[in-house]
Formats: sequence, C-alpha cells, structure tokens
Amino acid sequence: MTNPSTPPAPGGAPRRRGDWLLQLALCLFALGLLAVAAIFAIPILTDDTPGLWLYFGALLTPLGFILALVFALRSGRRSR
Repeated sequence: MTNPSTPPAPGGAPRRRGDWLLQLALCLFALGLLAVAAIFAIPILTDDTPGLWLYFGALLTPLGFILALVFALRSGRRSR
C-alpha cells in the first residue's frame, strides 16, 4: 500500500474529488424545497400571493435532483 500525498481530513474518511457536486446538489435541492414550502405557507399565513422569485427558487429542486443523479452516475463503479 502506498501512503496518500495528502493526509485524511480529521474526524472521518478522506474527502473525494467529486464530493463538491453532491454537496451542491443537496444545497440546491434543500433551497428548492424551502421555496416550495414558502409558496404554500405565504397564502396560509398572509393574504398576499407568493412572489415570482419564489417560483423561480422552486426550480432549484429539480436542478438539485438532476445534479445528484449526475453525481451518482459519475461516482458509480463499472461492472466487469
């Protein structure tokens, strides 16, 4: 076995190169879900209608899902 050139991150397994894509996907998905929840909560809590920016923010949910699929396909192991 060879030693890696960089020491592992403290407190866990070493970070891989593509982990940033998964973190980005999860953040976008969570922000999109918050926007969807706000779209439903605003008419319940106030007499206002949700702003257009919330509807655009809700589009982050499928974008995060697609990025998570891309991460899963890129990080999957090939069968022999």
